[in-house]
Amino acid sequence: MANRQIEPAERLSLVQEYYFSRKLKEVAQMNAEGKDIISLAIGSPDMPPSEQTINKLCEVAKLPDAHGYQMTVGTPELRMAMADFYKRWYGVELDGKTEVLPLIGSKEGILHVTLAFVNPGDEVLVPNPGYPTYTSLSKILGAKIVNYNLREDNGWQPDFEELEKMDLSKVKLMWTNYPNMPTGGRARRETYERLVKFAKDHGIVVVNDNPYSFILSEAHLSILQVPGAKDCCIEFNSMSKSHNMPGWRVGMCLANAQFIQWIMKIKSNVDSGTFRGIQLAAAEALKNDESWHREANIETYSRRRQWAEQIMDVLGCTYDKNQVGMFLWGKIPEQYADVEDLTEKVLHEARVFITPGFIFGSNGKRYIRISLCAKEEKIKQALERIKRLRISESKAKLA
Repeated sequence: MANRQIEPAERLSLVQEYYFSRKLKEVAQMNAEGKDIISLAIGSPDMPPSEQTINKLCEVAKLPDAHGYQMTVGTPELRMAMADFYKRWYGVELDGKTEVLPLIGSKEGILHVTLAFVNPGDEVLVPNPGYPTYTSLSKILGAKIVNYNLREDNGWQPDFEELEKMDLSKVKLMWTNYPNMPTGGRARRETYERLVKFAKDHGIVVVNDNPYSFILSEAHLSILQVPGAKDCCIEFNSMSKSHNMPGWRVGMCLANAQFIQWIMKIKSNVDSGTFRGIQLAAAEALKNDESWHREANIETYSRRRQWAEQIMDVLGCTYDKNQVGMFLWGKIPEQYADVEDLTEKVLHEARVFITPGFIFGSNGKRYIRISLCAKEEKIKQALERIKRLRISESKAKLA
C-alpha cells in the first residue's frame, strides 16, 4: 500500500512568508560573511522604555505569586490605565471595564477582529499601500480582499468618491491606519469624520490602527474623538512605537462594549493572557509624562529624520517633509524601472538595508521606506556608504 503524501493546508498557497522574515535571513547570512549590513528597514524602536516601566517589571517578576495564568481580558490595572491614557492624551472617554481590551500586540488584534466580524467569503477593504498583515490574515481566514487606493496627490487619504462607487454590499470590515504606515500621511479630523459617516451609511465596521500618533506628531488624533464613532468603529493602539516596547507585545483594542465582548469571545479561545509583570509594567508606562514622550518620540526621531532626508536626497528620491511617524517614505527617480533595482543595489553595494515599497501594495511600487529606528551614528554611517555608491551615470550628473 502506497504511503499517502502529506500536504499543507490549502490556505498556505494564499500567502507568502512575510517579506522581512525572508529578507532578514539573507541579511543575517551577509552579516555572517562579515559584510556588516546597516538595517534601516524595520520599525523596531531601539530605545528602552521608561525607567519606571522596567522597575515595575522587575518588581513584579520577583513576587512568588505573579507567574500564573492571567485573565485573557487583562488585569484591571492595565485596562484602567489604557482608559486613562485615552482620556489624558486624546480626550476620549472609555469604560475600562467594558470598552478596553488589552492585546498581545496589534497583529494579534487583526486576527481576532477578523474572526469576530468576517465570515469566509465576506469582503474586507484594505488600503493600498498598507500594512501587509491586513491582507495576509484576511486571506488566511477566507475573506476576499478589496483594495482601496491611497495616493500621494490626495495626501494618502481615502478617496471617498471612489469608495462610494464600489459595490459595498458584501464588505464587513474596513482597515485604516493613521498616521499612515508606510507613507507618513497625517491623521486628519476630516478623514475620521468621513470614515464614521461612511461606516454608518454602509453598515461597515471601520478599524483604525493608530500606533504612530506620538511619533514626530504634536497632535494626538483618534477616530474615537468623532461623535458616534464607537457605534461603528474600533481603534487599535500599541505600546510598541510610542513607549519603546515592541518586544513586550502590548496593544489595545478600543470599541463599544458589544464589539469588545464579541472580540473577547474569540481571544479567550486563542490565548491565555499576558504575564502579569508585563501588564503591570505597561500600566506604569502609560503614565509617562509629556517630557518623556517629547524626548523619545519627537526630539530623538527629529534628529534621525534629518539624516534620513539626506539619504533620500543622495538617492534622488522625492518626499513630503510634512510626513510623520518613524519612517521616511520617498518616491524613486524615473531612471529606475523597478524599486528593487535601487534597494538591491543599496543592499549589496552600500551594505544598507532599506525597504522597497512594493511590499505594501501596487501603489507603493515606486517608493522606498527608510526606518528611523537606528542610532544617529548608524544612519550617518549609512549615508556615507550611500554617498560612495555610484547610483548611476545620470544621477552622478545630477550630483
